[in-house]
Amino acid sequence: MNRKDKRVILQNRRARHEYAIGDTFEAGLVLVGTEVKSLRAGHGHLTDAFITVDDGEAWLRQAFVPEYTYGNRFNHDPVRPRKLLLHRTEIERLKTRIREKGFTAVPLKLYFSGARVKLEFGLGKGKKLHDKRQAEKEKSARREMRDFRDM
Repeated sequence: MNRKDKRVILQNRRARHEYAIGDTFEAGLVLVGTEVKSLRAGHGHLTDAFITVDDGEAWLRQAFVPEYTYGNRFNHDPVRPRKLLLHRTEIERLKTRIREKGFTAVPLKLYFSGARVKLEFGLGKGKKLHDKRQAEKEKSARREMRDFRDM
């Protein structure tokens, strides 16, 4: 797939700040028509969203996709659970890793791949406050070194 085929709709920028992300996965989403239209308009956010595995199925929960402006009475619920399309082996691997202490499946970005909507999510452990401070120090040091080289 070419990079041009991938059009990012939403990003969860706080995820990499709040979690140390390890493995990343790509999954399709089961959506209704008004959700797709709302996403095409660039609306929604993933900040409070998370992924669970229930009865052998993966679900995206608390992702906010607002109702489509021009939708009728059959518009969707903005925070409804959305089913993720993954292979059974991926779901089992995800389920075992989520059960481990401290691991969480966090959505990173939502994008169009051709006409389909895909979700990229990662398995991460929550960072402590001192880890966040250390990451910020390293980021600042890299920025200063880059600025110094550009002089």
